[in-house]
Amino acid sequence: MAKYIMWGSYCENVLEKRAPYRQAHLDGLAKQKAEGVLITLGPTKDTTQVFGIYEAENEGTVRQLVENDPYWKNGIWTEYTVKEWIQAF
Repeated sequence: MAKYIMWGSYCENVLEKRAPYRQAHLDGLAKQKAEGVLITLGPTKDTTQVFGIYEAENEGTVRQLVENDPYWKNGIWTEYTVKEWIQAF
């Protein structure tokens, strides 16, 4: 399977706005991790961007996971891009 990276942006005041959706978000990520599709995901230290690495059949699968996440559905993530990634090391 191919690997994909996801870069995205957070909304303003993310720490406050994410609170109602945080547990559902984390539960979904844990499920993706257990299924082997999510390798890693997290915010930059300044909480302005999110970065993730996925292993999936195709880009559409990754986009579906992102767009079904409570953070995307509720405007916590405001934009994102997905690119196929070649792991050199």
